[in-house]
Amino acid sequence: MYHTLILVGNVGKDPDMRYTPTGQPVTSFSVATNRQYTANNGEKVKETIWFRVTTWGKQAEVCNQYVKKGSKVLVEGRLTVDPATGGPRVWTPEGGSPRASFEVTANTVQFLSPRTEGDGGGGDSGSGSFVGAPEDDIPF
Repeated sequence: MYHTLILVGNVGKDPDMRYTPTGQPVTSFSVATNRQYTANNGEKVKETIWFRVTTWGKQAEVCNQYVKKGSKVLVEGRLTVDPATGGPRVWTPEGGSPRASFEVTANTVQFLSPRTEGDGGGGDSGSGSFVGAPEDDIPF
């Protein structure tokens, strides 16, 4: 059996890079996807779903360097479920209502936003693809 999830959306905040105890780089960032449709009653509905994306190895280093808040990215990967529930990770923030996080382990990240001068690029598309994700569990 096999599943692949493809997301195209905007990065919600700058990535967070850390290292496993064995020295493997891991970078995480959030991606918002948007959908608009018209409900049966004629009302326009806007829907946003957030995903937490995790990248590993060389891909983690590249994403940490080039992915920025507001960047448009295409992520291809697999949905990572909560082992306790078999679904999204669910938590309740202090004094708040329950929330869920859809988590994706990326196999490929493509940069869809043009590079800016601060990224060392000119006016080209800045599109790039990086592959690789280990089978290890996320260490947090």
